[in-house]
Amino acid sequence: MATRDDLARFDAGFKRLKNQTSLLAIKRVARIAHLDVGREIRKGLPEIILAEGKVPQEVAEIVEAMVKRTGRAIVSRATRKHLRLIRARRIPKSSIQFFERSGIILAKVKSYRIKQTGGRVGLLTAGTSDIPVAEEAKVIAEEMGCMTRVYYDVGVAGLHRLFKPLSELLKWDSDVILVVAGREGALPTVVAGLVDVPVIGVPTSRSYGFGDKGIAALAAMLQSCSLGIAVVNIDGGVGAGSIGSLIANRAARYRAGRS
Repeated sequence: MATRDDLARFDAGFKRLKNQTSLLAIKRVARIAHLDVGREIRKGLPEIILAEGKVPQEVAEIVEAMVKRTGRAIVSRATRKHLRLIRARRIPKSSIQFFERSGIILAKVKSYRIKQTGGRVGLLTAGTSDIPVAEEAKVIAEEMGCMTRVYYDVGVAGLHRLFKPLSELLKWDSDVILVVAGREGALPTVVAGLVDVPVIGVPTSRSYGFGDKGIAALAAMLQSCSLGIAVVNIDGGVGAGSIGSLIANRAARYRAGRS
């Protein structure tokens, strides 16, 4: 039967373990957010702060807490107002980048370095209006240590434009190809019919009329007759960049002889 001393020793040991591990580290920020600062260690995915729907001041507070705790904060769906308030906090020894086209903000201490994994993520867009979503995916992939190659405006309206970029991605030995398309969303089906690597279809809301706001593109990708396609949500650049990078990083580990 356990004594009080045994229980006390167990409790002390548990507290030490809890303090030391970063796997389930959670930090509370002013009663507005719980930061999963151990997510990257646990899942290989960084915590990404969604700015959309949040008060800009709250986003700025969360960013400051995240940078101080982990050295980096990634914000998606941000505006210049979010950017202004984040910069106003003057986080010590940090730099802030704003990718206005995609709405991504990166805040990092200047000493922060991304560990390069060797993963290779290719990106194609059907049109130039799809670039913001592709850029969102590109930034996430690069923040997860992957190399990226991007080719814009290669959609099926001018199919001849596709073949050279696709050949270059295959020569580069891309681990996964993210294909971003709006309107009828046909490009991922075409690409998947030509390559032997996983394809992730990314429907965008750049469409109008019947099938408005990406509904037609999403439905077409889900109904694709080409095997080897996975599909994320409409305008899901963050999701596509995340899953694409997980695939690429695992492939890179095997190339390097690691399980």
